[in-house]
Amino acid sequence: YEVVTMEEAAPKADIFVTATGNVDVLTLDHMKAMKHRAIVCNIGHFDSEIQVAGLRNFKWHNVKPQVDEVEFPDGKRIILLSEGRLVNLGNAMGHPSFVMSASFTNQTLAQMELWNDKTGKYAKKVYTLPKHLDEKVARLHLEKIGAKLTTLTPKQAEYISVPEAGPYKPDHYRY
Repeated sequence: YEVVTMEEAAPKADIFVTATGNVDVLTLDHMKAMKHRAIVCNIGHFDSEIQVAGLRNFKWHNVKPQVDEVEFPDGKRIILLSEGRLVNLGNAMGHPSFVMSASFTNQTLAQMELWNDKTGKYAKKVYTLPKHLDEKVARLHLEKIGAKLTTLTPKQAEYISVPEAGPYKPDHYRY
């Protein structure tokens, strides 16, 4: 991948997705330099990554819900998704039930783990879901879509230093 500044990328790219968690990542000057009908969206942090307030001074054309074309005085337009808010929430037509099921199962198993723990190993703070529970959720859901997983042989498990039934990755590993 080529890594360049926004000043260099703005006139060349077709799609801009902010994902930094910072503010003013795409400025008004960047957007003015973009190609006609460049697509602009944010998945990083609220609506502060893109300077949407500066675009309010220009003409807006609503294409459909959560999709607007912002027209600059020279006639060039950019396509702004979700008014710069989180595109995965704004432009999605809801979360698929399968994704919601996996999310709620994660939450339920986490609550059960906390409730059933009598050792006191969990202080009152935020934790990442233990990998064995994460993988349990995956197994429960994969079965429902017809997926079948091969069980590791004892030799395979020993070779990669994991139990045959998992978890297969350390707790710090993110899928």
